[in-house]
Amino acid sequence: MNTQKTLRDSVLMRWFALIILSGLTFATYWFQDFMGGIKELLSVEYGFDSEQYGRIIGFTTFANMVGMIIVGGIILDKWGIRPAGILFGSLAVIGALLVYLGAVNVFGSDATTKIWTMGLGRMIFGSGLEVVCVVASRTIVKWFKGYEIALAMAINVGFGRLGTAMGIAVSPDIASAGSVSTSVGFAASLLGIALIMFVIYMFFDIRLDRQTAMSGQESDEEKFKVSDLLKLLKNQAFIYITLLCVVFYAAVFPFIQYASDLLVHKFGFTSKLPDNAAVIIGGNAALGNALVFLGLFIFAICFSTVPPRLKTSAARLSGRCVILILFAGYIYLLKDVLAVWLTNGPKTASLIPLGTIIFTPVFGSFVDKRGKAASLMILGSALLICSHLALSVFNNVILGYFGLLSLGVAFSLVPAAMWPSVAKIVPENRLGTAYATMFTVQNWGLGAFFWGIGAVLDLVNSDSLSEIKAGNAVYNYTIPILMLVVCGIVSVFLAYKLLAADKKYGYGLELPNMKN
Repeated sequence: MNTQKTLRDSVLMRWFALIILSGLTFATYWFQDFMGGIKELLSVEYGFDSEQYGRIIGFTTFANMVGMIIVGGIILDKWGIRPAGILFGSLAVIGALLVYLGAVNVFGSDATTKIWTMGLGRMIFGSGLEVVCVVASRTIVKWFKGYEIALAMAINVGFGRLGTAMGIAVSPDIASAGSVSTSVGFAASLLGIALIMFVIYMFFDIRLDRQTAMSGQESDEEKFKVSDLLKLLKNQAFIYITLLCVVFYAAVFPFIQYASDLLVHKFGFTSKLPDNAAVIIGGNAALGNALVFLGLFIFAICFSTVPPRLKTSAARLSGRCVILILFAGYIYLLKDVLAVWLTNGPKTASLIPLGTIIFTPVFGSFVDKRGKAASLMILGSALLICSHLALSVFNNVILGYFGLLSLGVAFSLVPAAMWPSVAKIVPENRLGTAYATMFTVQNWGLGAFFWGIGAVLDLVNSDSLSEIKAGNAVYNYTIPILMLVVCGIVSVFLAYKLLAADKKYGYGLELPNMKN
């Protein structure tokens, strides 16, 4: 048998390909979530209320609700990673450009025109966004199956969470240097740069395909058939993990869009960062604050990737100690800035995805080496319940911080265990369709809660909306966030059913991912 090595067998090339690919993940999540940091500015500058804000955000899911992601998944399985990545990455860029054109009044300056123009742009962007996520997941399986697949997926997710964190935290700084449209334009530009990075990745993907064909390794050439989608829908474990994906993310992503506003109105956090709390580099607060997040991301990645690669237990322990000491020094240097950040709504809300950057690779590495994916999904779902109870029922700031921390850990546990598990439940050559189906159903939940939280928020505060807009009253977030507790309860039930299905059918969800 020909045992010629390919690019995927090189540790350096695997991780280099992942970094280039993750640029698209970073940019798409930045654009998806950056409006969460400027919700109040959208109200001041454009006059949007919570329902209108939720409607614009909800447009992101509209095309995907009617099966756009499934179409994208079929295209991915039939045409391959490269054409699908270019096609849907371009859709995301076009949609982002339309949102920017709406923000700068190209189609009109009245609120109604802005809502529909920016909403249409978000819809086109969303059509590309979710399929790009499917492409990323499918590509990681291609490069890392049999290697550090859960860790690779976790780091890719980490890039996405970094995009979310920086989008929420830095967008107000960018807007303060110009206007809301400045933040929109910057986010759209990031997508254009990321698409260029994907084009660079394609050259490595072409070479890998050629090497795979020459080496006689298993190749995924079978074409998509409608019967394969029907088989997925008959797979009990796939149904459970898909529904878990829906209810879990419905309790997380929509909340992130409102978290900054919640902290301002419920716990009295500031909406604008004081000038003395910004990190200024080259006279630019946005750049300085962004580099703080980048530094935290680098420490998180080093902690989860460097020690495991050292040969002895003593070396691994020493590596972790060195990284923790350097991290402590980094935090000490920024202690005064971070103390003020923890009383600011957008900066504190950004800690939710930032926490996942630290924990997701750690949990991903654990799943690779020890397994227990289904059990970790149960634990993560239980933490979701604790988080939203702390943020809805109680008015204590300390419990509020505990809720955000619990949400960050849950947001790390479940994805780190969920996405690699799909590759055990579904054959590799149907993963594009499987991930696409999951994202499609997920978008029904996201669309409902993106808009629903805003609509319920305005409904339960209907008697005081005019006073809230005038700055004389605050939103009561209790009922909208209590809705998310129910999502957590359903998530625990579905994760338990998935564990039972694994015991019955032997998918190996509780077993390690890495080969001996």
